[in-house]
Amino acid sequence: MGKVAYLFPGQGSQFVGMGADLEAAFPEAREVFRRADAALGEELSGLCFAGPEEHLRLTANTQPAILTVSLAAFAVLAAHGRTPAAVAGHSLGEYSAIGAAGGLVLEDLVRIVRLRGQLMQEAVPVGVGAMVAVLGPPRSEVEAACREASQAESVVVAVNFNAPEQTVIAGHAAAVARAGALLSQRGAKRVVPLPVSAPFHSPLMRPARERLAPALAALPFATLSVPLYTNVDAIPVLEPEAVRESLVRQVDAPVRWVESIQRMVADGFDTFVEVGPGSVLSGLVKRIARGVTTLQVGTAAQVEAFLTGSEA
Repeated sequence: MGKVAYLFPGQGSQFVGMGADLEAAFPEAREVFRRADAALGEELSGLCFAGPEEHLRLTANTQPAILTVSLAAFAVLAAHGRTPAAVAGHSLGEYSAIGAAGGLVLEDLVRIVRLRGQLMQEAVPVGVGAMVAVLGPPRSEVEAACREASQAESVVVAVNFNAPEQTVIAGHAAAVARAGALLSQRGAKRVVPLPVSAPFHSPLMRPARERLAPALAALPFATLSVPLYTNVDAIPVLEPEAVRESLVRQVDAPVRWVESIQRMVADGFDTFVEVGPGSVLSGLVKRIARGVTTLQVGTAAQVEAFLTGSEA
């Protein structure tokens, strides 16, 4: 195995039952769930393990739930000396990455992502905003369609650059619909509405950014143990203020995932381990960078395989 980076998933990777086998198999994971429950004053672990799904899907629950499962898996790896040379996370996953790199303690992380989810939901009334994944066209064509579809009081922008041929757009629902229609007419392979409750990373999230900033300012960030490749700039950072600023800006700025992975590959990383539920990021990495190794570590079986080296 060459130079290893750990990647942490964002919203959309959740599923009922996630983390239950980790909690049953590993005391380190059990302790993470215990601490998260105590920090929130509720049984977040039960929501992860048993649902109900409609509650797990609520942004204010989804965000701490995914973070906790991701850091439970990471805690087992770290206890066995399996730590990365760098970290990155997709949107919400950036908080998990910061936790893995020692930037904030678990209790602060679960509370701040709970608040982040609440503020993002409250920033835009349900039904006003929308998000759509566009498959096929390059970034430049998607951005051009967004400019054409935007009006003074109804805007749409590209918000997630996930893979060379996968870009997510978000904004006012009517503008998103206009941009989606333009892209379909111009030959997009698919234009897929996303089942989310708010237009994340778009300018409509500015109220959430303004309310989250003081809460982030109050947290005791530490210098990271390994570099974090940030969503907003796709560059490695270590210092507390740079980490904090990236989280503030991230709320209403695009996720530059393609550039982040390309920069990591250019910096010598050839093995990417997705730590947490699902395999979304592994799929994206394969579409961004040829010849790299991708692994998933989100279940007890995957953790065992990784620790024993049988995953290869």
